[in-house]
Amino acid sequence: MPKVIIIAGGSDGLGKETARILTPENKVVILAKNKEKLQTSAKELNCNFEVCDVADYSQCETAVQNIIEKYKRIDCLINCAGIWIDGELSENDPQRIKEVLEVNTLGTINLTKVVIPQMKKQKNGLIINVISQAGLYHRAGASVYRASKWAITGFTKCLQLELGKYNIAVTGLYPGLMKTKMFIKAGDSRKLDSALDPAEVAKTIKFILSFDNTVIFPEIGIKNIYN
Repeated sequence: MPKVIIIAGGSDGLGKETARILTPENKVVILAKNKEKLQTSAKELNCNFEVCDVADYSQCETAVQNIIEKYKRIDCLINCAGIWIDGELSENDPQRIKEVLEVNTLGTINLTKVVIPQMKKQKNGLIINVISQAGLYHRAGASVYRASKWAITGFTKCLQLELGKYNIAVTGLYPGLMKTKMFIKAGDSRKLDSALDPAEVAKTIKFILSFDNTVIFPEIGIKNIYN
């Protein structure tokens, strides 16, 4: 039976590759704040979309309500939206710090909060938080980005205990460095020759979705040489 799946950050990167692999057999809705880019991706993937800046709680509410009105349920939320910041804390721009925390941390919390009531109502659901290895390990020169991800690691672990009684499964996915445009967008020209292919990581997400909620994957790590 097709599942209704929301993918935050679905207009490019891992989110887009996940939508690509899930759309043929499911009802996928991708979210992003850039309407033009979102429309282009949705047309390419043949899926639905909702314009949504995950850092804005009211936009999350509106997007999720529109999805519920259309499909009457939400089977899975995949929190995949994220932006990059690097460098020592003393050198980071305060506005960029705020933006990273609002998207990576608050955005995941916002969207999760607004889907939970529907999942409780239907007594079933799956939430997959794409966190990355940055949510497990520390490194000098990456304090803000890793703080944004460590926060979601804790958030995920708490939700696993909090939502299990409602038959809502919560999984944390921790991939290593991936070949996405996230770094280029932030002006980081790092080499990605040995990084993970997002399409391969998307297969892991599809694997998780192939099980019902009686099988719970609390944490899945996908490593590479950059851990």
